[in-house]
Amino acid sequence: MTSREIRSQFLEFFTSKSHAIVPSAPMVVKDDPTLMFTNAGMNQFKEYFLGNKAVKESRISDTQKCLRVSGKHNDLEEVGMDTYHHTMFEMLGNWSFGDYFKKEAIEWAWELLTEVYKIDTSILYVTIFEGDASEDLARDTEAYELWKQFVPEDRIINGNKKDNFWEMGEQGPCGPCSEIHVDIRSAEEKAKVSGASLVNQDHPQVVEIWNLVFMQFNRKANGSLEKLPSQHVDTGMGFERLCMVLQNKQSNYDTDVFTPLIREIEAVTNSKYGKDEKIDIAIRVISDHVRAVAFSIADGQLPSNTGAGYVIRRILRRAIRYGFTFLDTKEPFIYKLVATLSKQMGDAFPELISEKNLITNVIKEEENSFLRTLDQGLVLLENIIESADSKTISGKKAFELYDTFGFPIDLTALILRERGYELDQAGFEKELQKQKDRSRAATKVATGDWEVLFDDAEEEFVGYDTLETTIKISRYRKVESKKDGEMYQLVFNLTPFYPEGGGQVGDKGYLEAQDGGVTYVVDTKKENNLIIHFVKHLPRNPEGTFKAVVDEKQRFRTASNHTATHLLHQGLRTILGEHVGQKGSMVHSRNLRFDFSHFSKVTDEELKQVEDFVNARIREGLALEERRNIPYQQAIDEGAIALFGEKYGDAVRAIKFGTSMELCGGTHAANTADIWHFIITSEGAVASGIRRIEAITGDAAKQYFIDRSDAFSKLQKSLNNVKDPVKAVESLQEENSQLQKQVQQLLKDKAKNVKGDLKSEVTEINGVHFLAKELDLDASGLKDLAFELGGEIDNLFILFGSQNEGKALLTCYISKDLATERKLNAGQIVRELGKYIQGGGGGQPFFATAGGKNPSGIPEALAKAVTYIE
Repeated sequence: MTSREIRSQFLEFFTSKSHAIVPSAPMVVKDDPTLMFTNAGMNQFKEYFLGNKAVKESRISDTQKCLRVSGKHNDLEEVGMDTYHHTMFEMLGNWSFGDYFKKEAIEWAWELLTEVYKIDTSILYVTIFEGDASEDLARDTEAYELWKQFVPEDRIINGNKKDNFWEMGEQGPCGPCSEIHVDIRSAEEKAKVSGASLVNQDHPQVVEIWNLVFMQFNRKANGSLEKLPSQHVDTGMGFERLCMVLQNKQSNYDTDVFTPLIREIEAVTNSKYGKDEKIDIAIRVISDHVRAVAFSIADGQLPSNTGAGYVIRRILRRAIRYGFTFLDTKEPFIYKLVATLSKQMGDAFPELISEKNLITNVIKEEENSFLRTLDQGLVLLENIIESADSKTISGKKAFELYDTFGFPIDLTALILRERGYELDQAGFEKELQKQKDRSRAATKVATGDWEVLFDDAEEEFVGYDTLETTIKISRYRKVESKKDGEMYQLVFNLTPFYPEGGGQVGDKGYLEAQDGGVTYVVDTKKENNLIIHFVKHLPRNPEGTFKAVVDEKQRFRTASNHTATHLLHQGLRTILGEHVGQKGSMVHSRNLRFDFSHFSKVTDEELKQVEDFVNARIREGLALEERRNIPYQQAIDEGAIALFGEKYGDAVRAIKFGTSMELCGGTHAANTADIWHFIITSEGAVASGIRRIEAITGDAAKQYFIDRSDAFSKLQKSLNNVKDPVKAVESLQEENSQLQKQVQQLLKDKAKNVKGDLKSEVTEINGVHFLAKELDLDASGLKDLAFELGGEIDNLFILFGSQNEGKALLTCYISKDLATERKLNAGQIVRELGKYIQGGGGGQPFFATAGGKNPSGIPEALAKAVTYIE
């Protein structure tokens, strides 16, 4: 049975049990601040469990793409080392929201596994929650009795809280669970050791395939448990592990989920899977990681230096490093796997096909960048080895190489071992822990429980139609962080405040109490289905009635900028071509940022055309045409553009200005004329195939023209009010260029005159021609002089010092033969002598420079130079 058939049969089975089949949520989470990535199938249904969102379908099933590389659920370091852990994986699941519970969940799981998939019942084990006295949680005897109908009692195993009480995080929905495990060992192995003793013991052939979670509780901030309003079922089955069982394999990587990728890796790296364990681990790492990275990019998360983007970059770099170290790949190759992946999984996840070119180009550019980093790191590591005074390399230096340059620590350790050195691993771990503690302290947020003032079915957003309304606070909680201090989060029964989303920042404004007291709303965000309003202080009487007022000026400017992004998108597709697609945006009241797919620099002429296009739409005075709650497919059929990385429901909101039509939940100008004018302030690359335009409109554009006019007036005045300031500046530039050439020639002549005098000052020490002197020349003159002397004098060691505008410079030159014979290194020497001028530097073994802020240290540095040859 192929993986496609296995996935299809699962969904067909639960369709027959009256489940609605829903698409996978994006792997990158946008509306839940507690998660970076979807790490379980239940994430997108969290608000149903908590009762914060009305349930439309009480029975749901899907296959969810998941990523586990951070936080509580972190499998990254296990990936590749064994045959069943993954970063990105599919989770097949079925859910009940207040409908069926343990009986049906257990009976249907058994039916699917044994009657549909025909798994031999003798290789299956189940676990149940044994209870926990510390929290007064009883043994799950109900699940035990249900399992007894199908499974011998000796195959029903008690599990502790760690294994059989599922919790999504420190807070949130949770409950006891029953796991189904499979024993795929050989008959001989089974005869020696009982499978029951290997359940939950990380045995590669006795693995969990399905977890049935019975959601009954909510974990509160103080650690206590409260019963959920309704009982729910949340199940998750590992698709890759299921394929391993049904395809009679001993490894997930031997299934057709991975074998096409593995064959492609073998082909492009000229390696062979199954012959060498180190090579096998590398191939498993790469085949797993390319999936995680490709799906993340397809869902809108590009590699970057912060947040979720940092995690994706880290995964990709881990794959590159394994290829570099164990497959001897010094050129990019992982990007070549994207075609195989999109062909293999594109039918189930069509975003892999639609975003294939983007994924390929981004991965290729990241590979090139990191391979350059590895080359640079190898040079720096070589310098560390050369300067070491023992066979143990400082953990602190290794950490600097890791933290500052991104050089992998395990590659550092490997190279050191090959060279006969040892890494101070404890020292490295100490520095790493310090960094983690600093990061954790900086981002730690303490979140209290919700104080519910009254139950409200669902918060209503009215901000499209009004900026002011009467509201009541339905719930609130206190949050504390090092960054923002003490804050309160408020939820209203209805709100005019737009929450941050779709690239648009959240509204600000205030609440006015009936007694006249004012509470300022400093930000608005969305958490799952709740619109959260941030305030510094809780209103004196939170149970009262308030007038909620949005900052009108900020909303107007933000809405104008958001509308400008739609017109900009249309302009780019018109001028550059319909391959252009939005890949991210940020809309503030002061400016806008728009990322888009395009594989070459946008020329100045094209930018001008785009700017003119947008301004033409502004002058047309196009009125906003808004259509709310129309069917998604109808909107697409009518020409609406669905934006990159967004998840849409069955009903959507379409925004239209003239012929521009997009699906969008943001706020917009009532008429394009409100934007006033559009100015592009910058354009550049942010990743391979991704360009970024920054622009301003409205008041910011007016101020731009005022500032430019003032600057022009000042320039004209400084040029004695000439009629043509541009021509005058061009003339000055030409004159300045000629003067610079003359100065450079004078400096060269000066250096030549100095050279004759210096040759007579060269002394011989231990067979080395030595010269240390302070000169009044710039860096270029010193370099030219050093190389000219080196061309005329053998075995020459030079250290020049100079100072300019309060800064010090050291220049070291060593004849190449001398550097090799005496094992002298100019780069190392200037780094050591740089301490005298309170600076540092580096370079090659035969030529290097150092800069510093203490010119008075030059004489001492020159005096110490002779010690290197004495």
